[in-house]
Amino acid sequence: MTLLALLFVGGAWVLQQMPFLPSFYWLLPCIIPAGFAFYGSRHGHVYLVIQHASLIVLAFATGLFWAAISAQIRLSDALPPEWEGQDIQLVGVVASMPEPQERGERFEFDVEQIITKGAVVPRHISLAQYGQDFSAKFQPQQTVATTFHAGERWQLTVRLKRPYGTANPHGFDFEAWALERNIRATGYIRKDVQNRRIEAFVVRPGYLVEAAREKIRQRMATVLAGKQYASVLQALAIGDDSAIVQDDWQVFLRTGTNHLMSISGLHITMLAGLMFGLVYALWRRSETLTLWLPARKAATLAGLIVATLYALIAGFSVPSQRTLYMLAVFALALWSGRQIAMSRVLACALLIVVILDPWAVLAPGFWLSFGAVAVIAYAVGGRIGRPHWLREAVHTQWAVSLGLVPLLLVLFQQVSVVSPLANALAIPLISLVIVPLTLLGALLPLDWPLQLAHMVMTICMQFLQWLASMPLSTWQQQAPPGWTLPVAMLGVLWLLLPKGFPMRWLGLVAFMPMFLLEPPRPEPGAMKVTVLDVGQGLAVVVQTATHTLLYDAGPRYSSQSDSGSRIVVPYLRGEGIPQLDGFILSHDDIDHTGGMSSILAQMPIKWLASSLPENTYNFGTARHMPCYTGQSWLWDGVRFDMLSPDFASYQDADIKDNNRSCVLRVTSRYGNLLLTGDIERVIEEKLLATMPEQLAANVLVAPHHGSKTSSSPDFIDAVKPGITIFTVGYRNRFGHPKPLVVDRYSQAGSQLYRSDQDGALLLDFSSSDGVALRRWRGQEHRYWQDATRLAENSPAR
Repeated sequence: MTLLALLFVGGAWVLQQMPFLPSFYWLLPCIIPAGFAFYGSRHGHVYLVIQHASLIVLAFATGLFWAAISAQIRLSDALPPEWEGQDIQLVGVVASMPEPQERGERFEFDVEQIITKGAVVPRHISLAQYGQDFSAKFQPQQTVATTFHAGERWQLTVRLKRPYGTANPHGFDFEAWALERNIRATGYIRKDVQNRRIEAFVVRPGYLVEAAREKIRQRMATVLAGKQYASVLQALAIGDDSAIVQDDWQVFLRTGTNHLMSISGLHITMLAGLMFGLVYALWRRSETLTLWLPARKAATLAGLIVATLYALIAGFSVPSQRTLYMLAVFALALWSGRQIAMSRVLACALLIVVILDPWAVLAPGFWLSFGAVAVIAYAVGGRIGRPHWLREAVHTQWAVSLGLVPLLLVLFQQVSVVSPLANALAIPLISLVIVPLTLLGALLPLDWPLQLAHMVMTICMQFLQWLASMPLSTWQQQAPPGWTLPVAMLGVLWLLLPKGFPMRWLGLVAFMPMFLLEPPRPEPGAMKVTVLDVGQGLAVVVQTATHTLLYDAGPRYSSQSDSGSRIVVPYLRGEGIPQLDGFILSHDDIDHTGGMSSILAQMPIKWLASSLPENTYNFGTARHMPCYTGQSWLWDGVRFDMLSPDFASYQDADIKDNNRSCVLRVTSRYGNLLLTGDIERVIEEKLLATMPEQLAANVLVAPHHGSKTSSSPDFIDAVKPGITIFTVGYRNRFGHPKPLVVDRYSQAGSQLYRSDQDGALLLDFSSSDGVALRRWRGQEHRYWQDATRLAENSPAR
């Protein structure tokens, strides 16, 4: 049973790695193993072996094709490209509690009726309402009067687009995330006099749960208004961690306690256990009740009901599902009078989760939650005798901390060194004190439990912040190759063998490839350039043999999110880049400097050059200098030359920020690169007049994202780029790159690439045969990516 469940999950995981969905004709070869699998074993040992082998093949194939069928059904409910950006009138129901944002609110919406003739809209979409009076210092945990509420039926005019996210190495895949949650289109509400609420509440189970979660959030926001950690308590009560500020998340990540700051299996198990103990103590005192139903069975049922309710209020995340299904299996075993091995319980929960949600295997929480329970079961199961509870708790924490190291390095490229100490205090404090108090105050008209819970949370946070501030609190490194994960897990199993097994330390040897194998660096004279996909903005990483330069930091998305923390830092960490030798911010524009603060906070930087005013920005400990014409340096045989701006630009107040952009030319042995920021024609003409011979480049990142104010014909003729890259956001409001500009580069014979269609562009300047370019969307293509956009992904487009 356990092996077959794992094979089913393995088949579902393999499907999620495929670039295209398999044809259903592939089902035909499975008929033969299916026949052997159900063929009797009375014909001898050979047939028995064949039968078992057939069962294995069948389990794997069933998982693969179950995931494929589910994907095909979900992908068929799509927004046609011709209806992107068009006004569409709909009738539907607000399907989730609205999430307050800086400029409005966002919620999921179930489409019931399409009023606009001929329009085709998916049944489940995500909508944003903009234009409300939200201040720039908006704090999500504050009480916000939202326009929409869960369960309401509305008639709305909307504009939609297909789910789209940036595509980068070591980055978050928004399109996969949206597919898992069945969000088949995203958009916003248009102002229309016909927008109206049709019905105050639609009675359906899912809407009742979301309405209850919204009421709990409103009550907590009122009671804890202005409290620093109100958002954390909100996450513990209803599983909504969107309001937790970035600084707090960094503390949780550095201390390895992030799994506790939302609904985790520990919290659900604890509540179920408390209810079990309470009902058992009371039930057994009544002879009538005990004769009607044994106390243990009644207590088990009560605990399971409480666990189910808490999991629903928590949003039914993967950790809560895993815990609920495990408790359900245990409950059924108790009712039936059977004893079931922990491995079977875990396999059943694993199987149920993947059957209900084949995309769960893409979520890091899926592997971490099941992995933690599996490690605990392995470390404490099958042992002779029962150690002291304190010793057992310490051993369990050690086992989990060690067992999750390989997964954490593969998924996040970092491990908290202080995690065992942090969790030793945080687990009992949060699970046994803070969570019960929070739920008591959230569900009952009592304010003091919430106030007390916040007081205890404040004490806990002070301890965690102290641990997080330690210099060696977190180990960070490059992303290890995939094959090192199973090898390291074998090492974990060997290290966690019972005391008395000889040479357990040899398990550490299996960890060595994960720590020691580093991504290859360019040879002296060569360079590796990555133009990251940050949406409408720019961030370029240039690597030489021993140095790394970052040119621009990408945009800021909101007060809690920017491309620095979401894209740039994960890429640098995944590539094994521990520090930046240089950091250039081309000019003062939010789509180029928006990620600066996150990068400065999370990466050591030797020096920073920019055209930004020093009295406006805080550059932290980085040594800052202005960029200016004539700056030049040599790294590992690669030359860097600053072509613009000149010193006069800093004195002229009439010069636009765009025209103060730091223009950088990077020359390697095998080709050169020109980075122009957002310069416009006036600077292009100045460069043509003063240094035309220095403009020629094999690769050009197009000025100002392909704006019509840049890329003059004379400039293109001087540069003669073999490759031109437009860094633009999908369906950006500026219309970049402009068709006229695209035609100019195309007529000049340049190969054209766009970050919105190609994702990150990886350029290798290491061969005399020319620049090797890889498109991340082409290299890491998955079946859920928009086929219409990918059809345009050719250099000749």
